[in-house]
Amino acid sequence: MTLDPSYLEYPKRRLGYDHDLYPYSTLSSRKPLAWPGRKSVATWIVVSLEWFPITPSDTPFRAPGHMQTAYPDYRHYTSREYGTRIGFYRLLDAFAKAGVKVSVAANGVIARRYPSIIRDVLDAGHEIIAHSTDMNGTIASTLPIEDERALIRESVAALSDVTGTAPRGWLSIARSQSFATPDLLVEAGIDYCCDWANDEVPWAFANGLVNLPLNHELSDRQILNVQQHSVDSYAEQILDAHDWLVAEAQTQGARLLPLHLTPYIIGLPYRMDAFERLLADLAARPETWFARGSDILDNFRSQM
Repeated sequence: MTLDPSYLEYPKRRLGYDHDLYPYSTLSSRKPLAWPGRKSVATWIVVSLEWFPITPSDTPFRAPGHMQTAYPDYRHYTSREYGTRIGFYRLLDAFAKAGVKVSVAANGVIARRYPSIIRDVLDAGHEIIAHSTDMNGTIASTLPIEDERALIRESVAALSDVTGTAPRGWLSIARSQSFATPDLLVEAGIDYCCDWANDEVPWAFANGLVNLPLNHELSDRQILNVQQHSVDSYAEQILDAHDWLVAEAQTQGARLLPLHLTPYIIGLPYRMDAFERLLADLAARPETWFARGSDILDNFRSQM
């Protein structure tokens, strides 16, 4: 018995993934990028400022870091709150010492419940980007499109009400999207997202949305919590990544080094000394351009 030839026909069989969200390309086929001041590595820090409801939702999935033990899970709830009460302000102090400006991905509920934190972020010259409503506001293909549209709009509105301007960036919880998310983000006025970790330079969707790849493997959650490495090992891995990208940039164009931080993880007192040394070491490297997401976006678009 032979297969009917039509069995092997697939209209979307082509280079890359079988979707029309963005065109396939290899790094060598793209125009090399250049950062301001002839810097070769844009070091982009993203801090997730999150609010976890004490009752988790498993629809469409439970967010990483959410409550884990029987209700009421005060142990995890209060350790997460430690991030907004203590850890985040340690990070703000560290950024000020190093002269670094960062992107802060904030749940909309943070703006509603803790508007003073949002104002402190802006007063320090950092950028606020949207990070869903709260840590129950997850997205997946099973979420009805109208519910996802409302979630995105509510997130943007909550931040806009406190900051006075709409956020330009978006980070989904767990970097998870539905098939509709890129179009819904553009519809909501978002310029860039951080969810697709498939590159080390910015790239554009077909609808004009830009993705700034936020590498999960270099996050404090992955290295410190999941892999259980020491903070000294974390710092060493970041510096190794930076120096490797510097070498690649000599022939392949400027690169992007993202650091994803969680205040209740990196902001603990026994980790801050090593983290402040890491910032100082990065700042001392002449190839480093510390930049907010919006700075990287504007520079990228100017070269498109």
